[in-house]
Order: sequence, then structure tokens, then C-alpha cells
Amino acid sequence: MTDTSATDLRSIPFQTADGTEQTLSSYGDRLFLIVNVASRCGLAPQYEQLEELQRTYGDRGLQVLGFPCNQFMGQEPGSMEEILEYCSTTWGVSFPVEDKIKVNGANAAPLYKALKKAKDAEGKRGPIVWNFEKFLLTPDGDVHRFRPTVKPDDPAIVAVIEANLPA
Repeated sequence: MTDTSATDLRSIPFQTADGTEQTLSSYGDRLFLIVNVASRCGLAPQYEQLEELQRTYGDRGLQVLGFPCNQFMGQEPGSMEEILEYCSTTWGVSFPVEDKIKVNGANAAPLYKALKKAKDAEGKRGPIVWNFEKFLLTPDGDVHRFRPTVKPDDPAIVAVIEANLPA
């Protein structure tokens, strides 16, 4: 859970891959799985599991959003065009991959500044530790944080998704 309300999180602007400003609220009242991604990371195979979650639960209200980030050992150095091409051709990604951002530091994206207030399963909050850190934002405002090595299809993530979507 976070100190920031879901309404506040849903109204924080971010840039899409084409440079348009958008908010989570523009997607409607959905359950969001927000992930900082990187093409050259050893965890990149998680793209496949993220896509499978989108295909399985998207019609019921899940929206996966990827935010490329190059802050961890330069593992996302490409242009947005290169990133989108990689995601599409390598992993068949159909969920939105937004504009490249920073997730830590003074220039961190406002959405990530808010998300980092959420605690993980061990009660820890704070900086993003690596690529593929996951945040599930429920329609009622809870934020569930999962560290990078927790795979997108982990039973803990699937349980939160299933508990917050209509049957």
C-alpha cells in the first residue's frame, strides 16, 4: 500500500512512446501492472510472461504498462523506435511500452516517485533496485510491489490480479 491515493497516482502524467502526455486514468478504471523494463537485461524474458498476463486478463481489466529505463548498467540504451521493435519482434509485446524514463534520483518520473512509497512483501520501500520491478495498482487504490526476480506469473502476483478483477 502507498501513502498516495489511487486517484493521485492515476492523475500523474507521463509520456507515451510517441511523446504524448497521458495518465493512468485515461485507460479507465483498470488494474495496472507497471514495470520498468530493459531490453538487454537478463530478466528480459519476463516480457513473455507480462504479455501472457495481458492476453489472459486484459479483457477483464488488467493493463500492463512497460516503462523502459537505462539506469541499471545501461541495459536499455536504444531509441524508442529500437525498443518498440525489440519488444514487438522478440517477445510479441502488445501492451503499451511508454517513453523511456528514470525511476530513481532527482530526475525520476513523477509516477515512479509515487510508486516507490509502496512497500514490498518484506515491508521495504524506496528506490527501484533493478530492471523489471513490478507494481500492481488496484482499482481501489492499493499498490502491491514485487521485486525484479519475482516473475510476472508468480502465484503472489496472479492472486492479486485475480482478486481485483471481475469474474
